[in-house]
Amino acid sequence: MPRTADHDQRRRQIAVAVCDLIAEDGFDTVTVARTAAAAGISVGLVQHYFRTKDDMLLHAFNHVSASIRGRIDERIQAGIEHRRPIAGVLAEALAEFLPLDGERRAEFRVAKAFQGRALDVPALAEVDIATARALIDDLARAVHNGKECGEVEPDLDPRPAAIRLAAVTDGLATHAYRDPAELAEIAPAIIETELAAVFTGECRQYSGAGRT
Repeated sequence: MPRTADHDQRRRQIAVAVCDLIAEDGFDTVTVARTAAAAGISVGLVQHYFRTKDDMLLHAFNHVSASIRGRIDERIQAGIEHRRPIAGVLAEALAEFLPLDGERRAEFRVAKAFQGRALDVPALAEVDIATARALIDDLARAVHNGKECGEVEPDLDPRPAAIRLAAVTDGLATHAYRDPAELAEIAPAIIETELAAVFTGECRQYSGAGRT
């Protein structure tokens, strides 16, 4: 009997194929047959894992959302391990949303294609909303932690600050996709400027660490 890991790998393989098709030719070109061909497997095997095309698309949206989140978590964990100020860690984490290289441009196109489809498909909308809320929750938690360590003023409300940071990052990502030459250098600097408006102090916990 195949192991659970084998099933997970096969489902990942199908999700990657869906995302590759969307990145190359757009959302409407995705079919079960084309997905099977891109994944190098049979149509029947795709249908074994996903009863409908909508199920397959939902899994692919979860996959691309988790992929972005995984890179952000790696940035955050590395920052914690190296005892870096919160603002510096967030600057690197939020920069992962900017489509300034081939991989992130493809990922951005896929995510936006799913978000557009989510306007009419409730199951996709649930993933989109949960992903956005998770980011805002993380940012609000970071601002709260900044208040405790001295990087953020005590009277600042974390939630509105988090929403603003998320909105600025999302807007920059859209502009960077349209015109990467214009935004490549200034978009990360704009994020750092927005963070500097929130994280105005020095972290007492990491007093020996320099701000990046």
